[in-house]
Amino acid sequence: MQSPEILLAALLNGVMTGAIYALIAVGLTLVYGVLHIINFAHGAILTAAMFAVYVLHAAWGVDPYLALLPLTVCFFVLGYAVQRLIIGPASHGDDGNILLITLGLAIIIENALLAVFRSDTRSIDVAYAFSVVEVGGLFLSLPRVLAVAVVLAVVVLLWLFLARSRTGAAIRAVAKEKMGAELCGIDVARIYAVTFGLGAACLAVAASLLMPTYLVNPRVGNAFVLVAFTIVVLGGMGSIPGALLGGLVIGVVESFSGLFMGESLGQIGIFLIFILVLLVRPTGLFGAKA
Repeated sequence: MQSPEILLAALLNGVMTGAIYALIAVGLTLVYGVLHIINFAHGAILTAAMFAVYVLHAAWGVDPYLALLPLTVCFFVLGYAVQRLIIGPASHGDDGNILLITLGLAIIIENALLAVFRSDTRSIDVAYAFSVVEVGGLFLSLPRVLAVAVVLAVVVLLWLFLARSRTGAAIRAVAKEKMGAELCGIDVARIYAVTFGLGAACLAVAASLLMPTYLVNPRVGNAFVLVAFTIVVLGGMGSIPGALLGGLVIGVVESFSGLFMGESLGQIGIFLIFILVLLVRPTGLFGAKA
């Protein structure tokens, strides 16, 4: 039997890890909620963002947290351009084509990263990587504590944007009824591009928060996006609150599974909970019936 202090530490570490998972899942579920497609390039874009953080630090010594804002803007523009100039025109309005295009983009991005960086695993060295903060007698990783704060701030800002801005209202309208939004004069193609850009921007933020403590290689995004897909389905397809709560739940489950079954088996608990939730509630925690 584990001591209460160890269990509490596992809980808090799970919440901190889950916050990063949640941010990655928010970008994925936002794209699904509006475009109604699964973005298979999500993991590859995350990997590209992590390498962007690595290059900025290795070449110019830019701290990952200082890189967060410019990279967020750059990846929003990149996501916007990819959707507006590549995915939209090439899909010809067919969702099946969009799935194949995003899969193709994932393969192109991953192989381009392999060509440039090879298959080596890389990391960055920052002074605070192993710093801790004491909370109630527990020592928590400083980068992870900062990550939780940033994720919560990003989610609140995203919620305010969707709830209070005209573009946010247009995004919600397109997500609810594409044809009706188009008849009301909303530029659906632009909204699709903005949404895809927001999803990519979320990945840039996640990459900046991950790099102080994680390694990067050309395939690292696949592991994160597999968990993100699970979170999106668990929380309810297209639900941002569901992605946030699902990410925290998955982080805690992974932490406790690793504690009791070993780190190598930590993700078994994720998929057990995933199956159990879907058996009880097939639409996920916040999903609505079609």
